[in-house]
Amino acid sequence: MNSVLKLKFTIDALFGTGVSRYLPKEIMIKYSKRTGRIQHVFLNEKLLCTLRIDGGLAITPYFAQMLLKSKKFKENCLEVDEDSKPFVEKGSSVFCKHVTWCGKNILIGADVPVLRKDTVIAVGRSVLSSRMIKSLKHGVAVKIRDSLKSPT
Repeated sequence: MNSVLKLKFTIDALFGTGVSRYLPKEIMIKYSKRTGRIQHVFLNEKLLCTLRIDGGLAITPYFAQMLLKSKKFKENCLEVDEDSKPFVEKGSSVFCKHVTWCGKNILIGADVPVLRKDTVIAVGRSVLSSRMIKSLKHGVAVKIRDSLKSPT
């Protein structure tokens, strides 16, 4: 199977059908020397995502901002209040009480882009599902992996 096609199927499976349309055409794929599998995806030498061995994608804030053009992708995101924005940008976890809006497709362990006014400020792994985030008023919702101000 074509590597780009496999990547598109993975994006559609994880984030919703049709989201892969926003994947740029001029991407570069780096393969693992040991296994021969897709390892990293780049656009103009800028990292877009890394494929995990469990089948998931570790996306960057840059790639999440590209995919945000899709309405279906936004259902995998959450939005934080203005008070927590500087902390999240520096890489601190997102707490439930600071979430102002939450998409319905967030699952435990899924990659979640964190938004502030339709701009991706960080990406992390969800600790709770969207239903739990909406109902709880305390505790960690998302552990941040990559943010705008973090050194890359």
